[in-house]
Amino acid sequence: MTYDVVIEHGRVFDGTPQPSAVRNIGVRDGRVVAVSAEPLDVTGCPRVIDAHGKWVLPGLIDIHTHYDIEILQEPSLSESLRHGVTTVLLGSCSLSTVHVDAEDAGDIFGRVEAIPRRHVIEAIEDKKTWRNAAEYAAALDDLPLGPNVAAFIGHSDMRAAEMGLDRATRKQVTPSADELSRMESMLTEALDAGFVGMSAQQLVFDKLDGETCRSRTLPSTYAKARERRRLNAILRTRGRVLQAGPDIKSPKSIVAMVASTLGIVRKPLKTSLLSAADLKANRLLARILGPIAWLMNRLGGDFRWQHLPVPFEVYADGIDLVIFEEFGSGAATLHLADQVERNALLQDETYRRTFRKDYDAKFGMRVWHRDFFDADIVDCPEATVIGKTFGQVGAERGLHPVDAFLDLVVEHGTKLRWRTTISNDRPEVLDRLARDPGVQLGFSDAGAHLRNMAFYNFGLRLLRRVHDAEQAGRPFLSVEQAVHRLTGELADWYRLDAGHLREGDRADIVVVDPAHLDDSLDAYAESPVASFDNLPRMVNRNDDTVTAVFVNGEYVFGAGTPADGLGRERTGRFLRARETAR
Repeated sequence: MTYDVVIEHGRVFDGTPQPSAVRNIGVRDGRVVAVSAEPLDVTGCPRVIDAHGKWVLPGLIDIHTHYDIEILQEPSLSESLRHGVTTVLLGSCSLSTVHVDAEDAGDIFGRVEAIPRRHVIEAIEDKKTWRNAAEYAAALDDLPLGPNVAAFIGHSDMRAAEMGLDRATRKQVTPSADELSRMESMLTEALDAGFVGMSAQQLVFDKLDGETCRSRTLPSTYAKARERRRLNAILRTRGRVLQAGPDIKSPKSIVAMVASTLGIVRKPLKTSLLSAADLKANRLLARILGPIAWLMNRLGGDFRWQHLPVPFEVYADGIDLVIFEEFGSGAATLHLADQVERNALLQDETYRRTFRKDYDAKFGMRVWHRDFFDADIVDCPEATVIGKTFGQVGAERGLHPVDAFLDLVVEHGTKLRWRTTISNDRPEVLDRLARDPGVQLGFSDAGAHLRNMAFYNFGLRLLRRVHDAEQAGRPFLSVEQAVHRLTGELADWYRLDAGHLREGDRADIVVVDPAHLDDSLDAYAESPVASFDNLPRMVNRNDDTVTAVFVNGEYVFGAGTPADGLGRERTGRFLRARETAR
């Protein structure tokens, strides 16, 4: 037997919790055709990799990205590939580009995901050739994809396209019978085309961009219970997934979305909700998420929380950060696109009193801890404040922390750069969530919030934590279990041909050097996005950690260097969810 690729002497993990072992892997025609303890014949093999001392894993899966815009212009998605991610899911948070036109896409993506609206519009105008989900899937499959791609259909996408963005974002307007019927047809067609499910949203601090509907929440948030039930019924019948975000300030929203998974006299609805996090603003949350999932699944549901298994550290330029959308005074500032108007508001004392009141509020569910003593200034034209918190600056100047922050924003605008960690700061809680069967590991938001965060290497960072704990004699997961959670477990739940490394499986393979699962995974780095006028994007750079990445048997990345054909030749595919009995 001849091979296209042979990987020799590596510690092979097959994507299940079963023990790993040193094996030799042979690849031909995009599939794994040999997994052998004995040496393979490498005669005539064009690529032989010595993986001695290294781990050989199935390609990692990122279940929550916002690559919907970037993939149209830079389909290599190299920032994920370089960290061993070989399958990504698009269409999260009710947002997709299947049905909306360019202007509406700019409005629903721009502010919510912090992607410059102009670039969203230009990408759709330039690249959109599809009219429905099947044509969208075919269009993606024709791109020179780097990783494999699977997709959700976005509820906001369908709703805005069918009702018009203005009607779709008015509380008093519900879809007509014909409009709801056509949305059902859109969803059915997407599932027929292989989409993994539908994404929806009830989180009310996701706001629209543009002029017509500026600062209204996403179209999906306006849907009533009857509309949601009708669409969920289709997902339930087909065994596909509802990915959704409840309104964290509304117990009714949380209970309704969680309980929707239950079947009782019908099939359970596969439900993945945002998100499992150890919020600094609410330490109780991390304790109740696991029991909620356990109860729903014990009662016959099929429920998971999504979880980012690393500290949720965010950066901001001035006041441009989505966390300010969750309270009135912050949202009022972000509503103003004009910098002169915004600065006038920020200097107004009546406004500042409202901001201070919002900041000092102690009760109510929230994401941001609202503590400017826990917010470090990392860059500013005023060098004396760098390295200090806004709280420290305020104390030095005799000001409330809010006033110190707003003064610096008014004076320096987006040249003021700062950071804070919102959640997942306690390692022992992260360890507990990482092994909870009601939690899925993912939620990187790759492709969005380009100036705010970088979690492209979240899988490697989890593996480092697991490996370090094992070396220290206090394991909380085996490495095999961690790999399974990042690969095969996700692929099987979403019904995708990915995530495993056995004979006959798709040859999506990552070679990792465990000696370099080190502090380089945490380093700050930036890289420009060419298609967004070289906007400096936050990225991860740990080039010694991943030594080789294969997608469908083709070498695409290694040691920080892309393969020559990456972005010009197709290696990834549009992955269609496997159908289940109806």
